[in-house]
Amino acid sequence: MRLVVLGGGESGVGTAILGKKKGYDVFVSDFGKIKENYREILTINGIKWEDEKHSEDLILNADVVMKSPGIPEKAPIVKKLLELNVPVISEIEFAIQFTNAVTIGITGSNGKTTTTLLTYHLLKQGGLNVGLAGNIGKSFAWQVAENKFDYYVLELSSFQLDGIVNYKPHIAIITNLSPDHLDRYNYDYNLYIASKFKITQNQTEDDFLIIDHDDVEINKWLHNHSIKAQIIPFSISSTVEKGGYINEQNISSNINNEQLTMPINELALEGKHNVKNAMAATAVAQLLKIRKQTIRESLSNFQGAEHRLEKVLKIQNVQYVNDSKATNVNATFFALDSMNTPTVWIVGGVDKGNDYDELMSLVREKVKGIVCLGVDNAKLFQTFNNVVDVMVETTSMEEAVKIAQRMAEKGDTVLLSPCCASFDLFENYEDRGRQFKNAVHNL
Repeated sequence: MRLVVLGGGESGVGTAILGKKKGYDVFVSDFGKIKENYREILTINGIKWEDEKHSEDLILNADVVMKSPGIPEKAPIVKKLLELNVPVISEIEFAIQFTNAVTIGITGSNGKTTTTLLTYHLLKQGGLNVGLAGNIGKSFAWQVAENKFDYYVLELSSFQLDGIVNYKPHIAIITNLSPDHLDRYNYDYNLYIASKFKITQNQTEDDFLIIDHDDVEINKWLHNHSIKAQIIPFSISSTVEKGGYINEQNISSNINNEQLTMPINELALEGKHNVKNAMAATAVAQLLKIRKQTIRESLSNFQGAEHRLEKVLKIQNVQYVNDSKATNVNATFFALDSMNTPTVWIVGGVDKGNDYDELMSLVREKVKGIVCLGVDNAKLFQTFNNVVDVMVETTSMEEAVKIAQRMAEKGDTVLLSPCCASFDLFENYEDRGRQFKNAVHNL
């Protein structure tokens, strides 16, 4: 069996290693440059690879192709493969056939990283032999090749879900839906939503789908489509019979007729959206019979995700917050919503078709100044120029932080929540977040 892997990054190399171990004839092809460390790993493992090209004679003869999530369906090589009826699948789909582990699959437009890390933390603290993979950390295929976990918590992007045929998580979570990555879905929001719901397409009556009951789009989709999984809702605005809701100042979670109560002020993470993330993770822990006391302790001692509302430093009584992972309007909405002090907002980057009007009321209420950090800031200026007192443009993180420091007074917050992708000035959102933190430490 010939396995061709398109993309020589984390998921590609992991798939190649698993494929080799399972006796496939493996070839890795990357149209860009493969990083040095990944080249070494492929070479050491005796796996053939090429980069900066796709050689059709070495690719089109595949029995199966694993396409890395970053490569669009529209890529010429992918189109050719599909015309030849060669199966093109995702890493998750390839790897799942080689493990009997129970998987918890987590998707959504925002909150999925935090929910994934939090769920993993709860299950690990509860004593389960659990791995963490997907969009985060070490590739799932790589771990299936090298480790023997009984459970996996997987963060799944819509791109990973697009390449699924038979994969089914025992427990799935859809945190919420908001327009994101529409450039990959012909600017059709419904295609993007359908892609997220692929997470439940193979689930049976014995499986569970945990959803945000307050999310209009999720409810609309469920109203128009039937699914087999047992639905467990969570809500911060209404009481639900089964699932999570707010009762006075507590989270109340009712699963398998077991009621768990947790005071909201004891949660490690602040903000309404994190109450929801905690409800989703708690539901998983309860379904997997983790002790209530362990769940409560884990929710209160959890360390949040890097680059997601991460408190960096307080300098002259100004709090600096790194929310570089906020690459869309919805994520920035959560960030601004959780600010309780006047805020200097650093924003900008590659705009994926953002509608900034949704942020208008929060910006009026909370933001005193805006620092635009992007190559093209015209749309931001158009939207907010008359709303805030000061608005400045820059193309360097160091300068952005210095300008923000000058704008901020005692008791304020400086928030990096870019609302956009990072590729105009940075390698990725991690690079952007690290540069922000370095700049703050250098003040």
